[in-house]
Amino acid sequence: MAKPIVLIAEELSPATLEALGPDFEVVNCDGANRAELLAALAKGVDAVLIRSATKMDAEAIAAAKGLKVIARAGVGLDNVDIPAATAAGVMVVNAPTSNIVSAAELAIALLMASARFVSPAHAALRNGKWARSKYTGAEIFEKTLGIVGFGRIGQLVAHRMQAFGMDVVAYDPYLQPARAAQLGVRLVELDELLKVSDFITIHLPKTKETANLIGVEALKKVKPTVRIINAARGGVLDEAALFDAITQGRVAGAGLDVFSTEPCTDSPLFTLDQVVATPHLGASTDEAQERAGIAVAVSVRKALAGELVPDAVNVKGGAIHEEIRPSLPLVEKMAQIATAIAGEAPVSMDLTVKGEISEHDSSILATSALKGALLGCGLLDVTYVNAPALAAERGVTSSVTTDPESPEYRSMISLRAALADGKIITVDGTLMGIRKVEKIIAIDSFDLDLPPTENLLFLRYSDKPGVVGAVGNALGKAGINIAGMQVARSTAGGDALMALTVDSQISDELITSVKKETGAELVRSVTLVG
Repeated sequence: MAKPIVLIAEELSPATLEALGPDFEVVNCDGANRAELLAALAKGVDAVLIRSATKMDAEAIAAAKGLKVIARAGVGLDNVDIPAATAAGVMVVNAPTSNIVSAAELAIALLMASARFVSPAHAALRNGKWARSKYTGAEIFEKTLGIVGFGRIGQLVAHRMQAFGMDVVAYDPYLQPARAAQLGVRLVELDELLKVSDFITIHLPKTKETANLIGVEALKKVKPTVRIINAARGGVLDEAALFDAITQGRVAGAGLDVFSTEPCTDSPLFTLDQVVATPHLGASTDEAQERAGIAVAVSVRKALAGELVPDAVNVKGGAIHEEIRPSLPLVEKMAQIATAIAGEAPVSMDLTVKGEISEHDSSILATSALKGALLGCGLLDVTYVNAPALAAERGVTSSVTTDPESPEYRSMISLRAALADGKIITVDGTLMGIRKVEKIIAIDSFDLDLPPTENLLFLRYSDKPGVVGAVGNALGKAGINIAGMQVARSTAGGDALMALTVDSQISDELITSVKKETGAELVRSVTLVG
């Protein structure tokens, strides 16, 4: 069996290859070279690993043959067309926590350098000038630091700058005041932050809402002694407005690592002694690059193994609890079985998660059910990424509810599939024991103990002598080996369900033959995918 192909489009940490391991064929290209990138993608790759220089836009995604995963060894995804990837069923993953320490430390370095004119003073010395009196700076002790965006990086900055004796205020409309209070930080509105801060550091992504957030009007509200730091994303701080404010004496200085257009080498801000600037070095540490490379390598391994990746940015459901994760493939199989028995796609699927696992967020199981139903309909290349959209196109919905009560099992999941004609099919499943062995424990009202192996056969019929023998005889003549057989019935002579696990696929012709010989109401084979 051929190894999955992983394209590395930019230089990554050697630890990345170590984390990938020997199970993949690794190829390389210069992702910044457009023609080379498109040619490499067109040859067929399962995953592509990039940093910031490679543009995985709609054109590149369309050119990629067999692509399943785009992995960004870093945080920002400005260079990835996420809607195009989602439409193509391509998972997009990043390393959201890999560089947070490095980014926080650089923001602090820029703040300190700006406060003490480190960059121009250094340049003066290199030019043979002892300009001691020219570069009188400012202490940060007992000054107010305003943090715009109080996420993980902002919180790291706050913790470190509090050790310098700074008073910290923060603006973040999505953070609970209680969390800020735990960290000794006061949440304020943006206008107040602008008015009271001696230093302002920005830690926001660039969105429609945050573009030029610190712009002309905002810079009219700050102290003339304020210094502004941006090591987050270019475009959140209006660079033209900042230049005017510094040259007019309304802002004392700035420390910048990111710019609205990059690469940037000719900004008028670079001519000012009050500005210290670096070329987007926030994640440029050996430690951050190693963490990012390892993180995305692990994500690629999981994705290509068919697992759901917690860091996938275009999969609904967010982080998945370890107690829920083993249920994902089980629910997929349950939905495939329900669809196969129905002989058509369900209109809706309602999942009830019961017992101990009900205390965890199980919303992702709705996507598992959609994926399983679509696979059961014969669709190819269905993923957790594109399953919701594909299901919506076909009018298929799914939902999840929870019930802490599960009388017979520690945990179980019940899937109720509704068909267009109003009929209902239920499939119940559980994970048994320490090894969490998958079991189908009921179909409709019939109790089972059925391992969902690759090839299954189901019969609905009126209980009578000779059916088991007829089925065994028909399969034997066709060379189909029976691995296991279970029969459940409502009453003697009543409705019955036969479930078989077999070693190979069952043809349509054989199904017709079995139905004829047994007189069964329904005969369905299932070849489980995934």
